[in-house]
Amino acid sequence: MLTVDPHPLLDTVAFEATFPKPLSEQPSPEWLVALLKLDAPAPLSADDAVRGAVRDLLRHGGFKPTGRSKPASEYLVRAAGDGTLGSINAAVDVCNAVSLHSGLPISVVDPERAKEPLRIGIAPADASYVFNASGQSIDLGGLLCLFDAEGPCANAVKDAQRTKTHAGTRRTLTVLWGTNALPGRTERAFTWYRELLERLGATVERRS
Repeated sequence: MLTVDPHPLLDTVAFEATFPKPLSEQPSPEWLVALLKLDAPAPLSADDAVRGAVRDLLRHGGFKPTGRSKPASEYLVRAAGDGTLGSINAAVDVCNAVSLHSGLPISVVDPERAKEPLRIGIAPADASYVFNASGQSIDLGGLLCLFDAEGPCANAVKDAQRTKTHAGTRRTLTVLWGTNALPGRTERAFTWYRELLERLGATVERRS
């Protein structure tokens, strides 16, 4: 079960995808890796208006989406521009491709590593979590997050290490962090996302 707290700007889509094989046995095909380039043909493209609207969404609860805490979608643009955005696994590569071109931050977690119930809401002032294998943490106060029974586990900046996908992952939960200041963009991004996943042989079930 996934519930979404009331929010004046949030326009989210959440869905589960089931892959035919563990991610370690399903490398990204060439057509998917090609989408990780800024000039790849895509049904959506981002601009300064999109970036500004996304930052406004994250800023609403008091979070400051700047510097190292800027939206993940902005990191992807920079990485694609300098040639460092490479393939990770099929699930993350689809996420990164859609986020790169839509301008919307997207979270992907392994639902087998998260504990129900799940909720989307704003993190309290003292919240934080570890976001990488090195043990680095991010302060989450005021930021929209996905929560499980143990606390925040994903957001539009950095997802928690404890619920990230891994070599054995076959099922993913994805959250598109869209805003109603960009009418229809979240749905268009989800439609393209579903098409890419189905091309990989995955099945998709919407959760919100």
